[in-house]
Amino acid sequence: MLPELLLAGHLIDRAGMPHLIGAFGPDVMRDIAIEEWRGASPVYSKRMQQAMGFEGDTVDTIFKNIQIDIGAPPQFLDFRFKLIDAHHGEFWLDHCGALMDVEPMGDAFVVAMCHEIEDPTFDATATASNPKAQVRPIHRPPRIPTDRTPHCAWTVIIDESHPALPVPEEAKAVAATRAARLELDPIDIGASGRSDYSGPLLSDLHFADFSAPALRRLAEEVCLQGHLLVLSFLAATGRRTDTEEQARALVRHQFTGVAGVAAQRIVRHLRLAEDLDAAAEVLAWSPGLLPIQYTGCSIELAEGLMVRFDRRAPAFADGAWPSLLEEGHLEPLDAIVLAVNPRLRCEVLVSTEAELVIEVVQGVDERPTSQDVRLTEFSTGADFAFEERGTPVEIRFSR
Repeated sequence: MLPELLLAGHLIDRAGMPHLIGAFGPDVMRDIAIEEWRGASPVYSKRMQQAMGFEGDTVDTIFKNIQIDIGAPPQFLDFRFKLIDAHHGEFWLDHCGALMDVEPMGDAFVVAMCHEIEDPTFDATATASNPKAQVRPIHRPPRIPTDRTPHCAWTVIIDESHPALPVPEEAKAVAATRAARLELDPIDIGASGRSDYSGPLLSDLHFADFSAPALRRLAEEVCLQGHLLVLSFLAATGRRTDTEEQARALVRHQFTGVAGVAAQRIVRHLRLAEDLDAAAEVLAWSPGLLPIQYTGCSIELAEGLMVRFDRRAPAFADGAWPSLLEEGHLEPLDAIVLAVNPRLRCEVLVSTEAELVIEVVQGVDERPTSQDVRLTEFSTGADFAFEERGTPVEIRFSR
């Protein structure tokens, strides 16, 4: 399920950016994307390093970060790595799903993503490992010739002569959120399987090799990456809107698009039926509702299916996705259950300052897929199929 959660995180921008283009135009969309990733990635990268035991200041630390980053879901963004020594390395993308999404839109959008957005955000991510790291292109799109592979290639060099990159101001703000400071259960190192990602860099991560507690923590951290990205997106968007509610409305559209497409993929992955049991399973895996320590969400399936939120949870204090759910605005939850059965819908049972309780019911008429979900389905990630790649190999220094 980890690849699915990583891919869902990547779809956050695919869900949100069309609405930004409509509201502000492509240039402002680009600027919001830069601020969004520059704010979130240094924060969640350091969290993942600490959680999975690979903190360091060398190139392999940066590469390990990439492998467990919603900005680089495995295979969809097929990063390959070369370690030259502790301070020099290269990576390239044999396949870039993000490029496949943007390339049909024309060179201007490709340049915005592969040049104007990536330059400052790659460096911002590197600050979580070493402020003197520089990520620089060998080649990148627009592709010449048009079928060039790999899709792009980059060097990573750490050198004492490089000026130290400052922690981005956006990252300082994100680091102050409750999501950034959330404490999760430590990994039980006594369980069977890998409990961390210490040791050598691997060509791919085989998640089945990790212990159940490690997988649980990985899943929680990946979902938190999404919330941190959304909080950064909300802050950047709020700087361009006249009111807070305008920004929250744009983020609600984003939440709905991601929730619906992620639910479609979970239904296919788990081969679920169309009943309330299936809806409960999909809701329990929905990345916008995890981790429960942050969202305050619980799923109850007894005589009916209830989704309960504790509004005293950190996500509500931060203004994260769950805080956007209210009477008259259950679109994200409707998108999730509709992916299971188009006759399912959500209704508010209780709404107080302390809690929000929603019941999933079955109606008579089928409901159409929302426009927010259809916009997100534009991404090739909506139908992307992961493959089994066998045993990963260690990547060793080439000199």
